[in-house]
Amino acid sequence: MAGGGAAPPPKQEEMQPHPVKDQLPSVSYCITSPPPWPEAIILGFQHYIVMLGTSVIIPSALVPQMGGGNEEKARVIQTLLFVAGINTLCQSFFGTRLPAVMGGSYTVVAPTISIIMAGRYSNETDPHEKFVRTMRGTQGALIIASTIQIILGFSGLWRNVVRFLSPLSAVPLISLAGFGLYELGFPGVAKCVEIGLPEIILMLIFSQYLPHAIHVAKPVFDRFSVIFTIAIVWLYAYILTASGAYKNARTRTQVHCRVDRSGLISGAPWINVPYPFQWGAPTFDAGECFAMMMASFVALVESTGTFIAVSRYASATMIPPSVLGRGIGWQGIGTLLGAFFGTANGTAVSVENAGLLALTHVGSRRVVQISAGFMIFFSILGKFGAIFASIPLPIFAALYCIFFAYIGACGLSFLQFCNLNSFRTKFIMGFSLFMGLSVPQYFNEYTSVAGYGPVHTGARWFNDMINVPFSSKPFVAVLVAFFLDNTIQRRDTTVQRDRGYHWWNKFWSFKTDSRSEEFYSLPFNLNKFFPSV
Repeated sequence: MAGGGAAPPPKQEEMQPHPVKDQLPSVSYCITSPPPWPEAIILGFQHYIVMLGTSVIIPSALVPQMGGGNEEKARVIQTLLFVAGINTLCQSFFGTRLPAVMGGSYTVVAPTISIIMAGRYSNETDPHEKFVRTMRGTQGALIIASTIQIILGFSGLWRNVVRFLSPLSAVPLISLAGFGLYELGFPGVAKCVEIGLPEIILMLIFSQYLPHAIHVAKPVFDRFSVIFTIAIVWLYAYILTASGAYKNARTRTQVHCRVDRSGLISGAPWINVPYPFQWGAPTFDAGECFAMMMASFVALVESTGTFIAVSRYASATMIPPSVLGRGIGWQGIGTLLGAFFGTANGTAVSVENAGLLALTHVGSRRVVQISAGFMIFFSILGKFGAIFASIPLPIFAALYCIFFAYIGACGLSFLQFCNLNSFRTKFIMGFSLFMGLSVPQYFNEYTSVAGYGPVHTGARWFNDMINVPFSSKPFVAVLVAFFLDNTIQRRDTTVQRDRGYHWWNKFWSFKTDSRSEEFYSLPFNLNKFFPSV
């Protein structure tokens, strides 16, 4: 027989593309289906460990510039964790009701540094007094800035904006919410490559290879890979430190590699309950408030993308705009709480914890609520919390390489709703992603060389209002995509399908899809008093 060795023709179903899914399949536990309590507690602790990275990195960068030492740094970290725990609980009960961890925001760092460098603090000779005065100035700016999120969220204004968001314009926003944080990934690993690189390798082995090589009744290696690998690499880092491997190393290497250089354990009190205005009464400066308000708006936009990613990895349907607006309003309350307590930082959805949902395949609301309990518990027991917070930062950077990649990939996955054979789709997607990377790169390069941003006038607050948003990759990307997607051939019925708008149209009202009630309705019968539209 001629051609007897040739492969048989493929079956018809094998030639079909993968079907589009409103909800992500293969998630073990979705929002409303919690794992057993022992497993939920361990997973909650894992979320706590992951969010420690940002909670330590931001105060460690800001507090020394403010004039604070190890004691102040430890107290600010404790306060940030305490407020994050409260905000996470509020968001899961009354906000979007998604399993979203609410942590610190990198977007707020730039205007905070502007406040630190303000002339009225430069004459202060006592470092502690300078720290307190700067902290109070930051608190005042954040109190005013929180009103942007509260007003846009609860008034319904943000809900009306989100209704114009299609899957096509959401792709650049969500993708760069993850991929745009690449500078926090491997560059952080490389600061102590002998610790960071083993963490990446072990994470890949535990999460991707061992589950298929060693068959157990329940998923263990991938679901708890963060705890397994951090324990191994942290012990390895301790052995290197104790053996004197870094005895004669440069100061910078010692700071990043040694397990005893954070100063957090010695600086943290045994028991400390953060309380509002613990640093004194806030002070207000109009220019700083305007700059912080713009940063607050950028954080709001970035969190919108991360909320959508969290809903996807929790196997929920697309968030109705009214629910998203409610979540943004509670994010504003979170920023206000942070300002009252004195965290020197705003509030945003933790991108790394959203990525952890993908790694574990567990999107349970209860798990994240348990993690909030750990945040509050360890923030009060200062010494114990400081032990975990002193994990070398290159270990966290290694985790970010995986978690941020998951969020970036989630953004790209929304292309399944779009027509990828359309030149309009290709242009909007490609141009917005490119500009989202290219414009902030220009702003950041300019700043690193000149010491100030491209917009450099005598008014520092005005400079921040322009430089901060255009240094945010997700913000620039969604600004370009949103504008183009809603102006180029918008009324063409074919274009409506090409951009995937018809897939999300049924979720734009809370009552259109019955699943919205299951995932997003308020507890304690509160929907009667605060109905979603």
